[in-house]
Amino acid sequence: MASITTRVTPRQCSRSLIDSSDRVIVAPARAHQGPRVGIDRGVNVALALSDGTMREHGSWLTGGEREHLRRLEKTSARRRASRPTKARPSGRERRTYDQIARLRAKAKRRTVDWQHQTTTELADTFSVIKVEKLTILNMVRSAKGTIEAPGRNVAQKAGLNRSISGEAWGRTVTLLEYKSTDRGGQVIKVPAPGTLQTCHRCGHHDPANRNGTVFACVNPACGWVGHADTNAAININNADGSAVSGRGDLGVTRSAKRQPPRAA
Repeated sequence: MASITTRVTPRQCSRSLIDSSDRVIVAPARAHQGPRVGIDRGVNVALALSDGTMREHGSWLTGGEREHLRRLEKTSARRRASRPTKARPSGRERRTYDQIARLRAKAKRRTVDWQHQTTTELADTFSVIKVEKLTILNMVRSAKGTIEAPGRNVAQKAGLNRSISGEAWGRTVTLLEYKSTDRGGQVIKVPAPGTLQTCHRCGHHDPANRNGTVFACVNPACGWVGHADTNAAININNADGSAVSGRGDLGVTRSAKRQPPRAA
């Protein structure tokens, strides 16, 4: 009688054992043994960690690529404005749109590549990662207002919105969630209010504590001075929050492209 061989993939081997009767036994996942860390997501500094280190990146496009994109956008705006109402775009205008789309796609590929490399390193290093619980859609709302109540500093707010969108904070946390889960760690979301203006050492809260990227506690009994984003990251690491799963409730029913788990 021919023997029956059970084939086990490398993913299964990393998490399962096979007994003498060829039954697959799921082994319990080992807990991550790394330290804890809090992470503050920002615009000037992409990721500031509570251990004092930072994860930064340059512009997603080179200087020449940014200038090329700027010229293409000006050209497309000029042609769109001169086109008759309800008229279809010309071939030249469509080619301009295609060039703009290719440059933006290149920037996104570079963004995602940096996020994958960075989140993999963080998930490998830390067992518990705490991040701010942010409502990003509310943060990037337009400040134009209405005719009766026009907004203030609209241009500055629009620039900030573009910077926040370019950092793709939500995708960073999503990548951290499933990678940390694969490695036996977890991501915890904590309330964000107060982390930027509160001294992590003495707990004194005052808007005057922060001046740009510098945090200088105005409490005479403390006087801690350091990077503002590092102070916020320490506050995040000290805060209480709720753990979140790697893929939420959709993890059971929806497949996702994921990296193979690291060997314990």
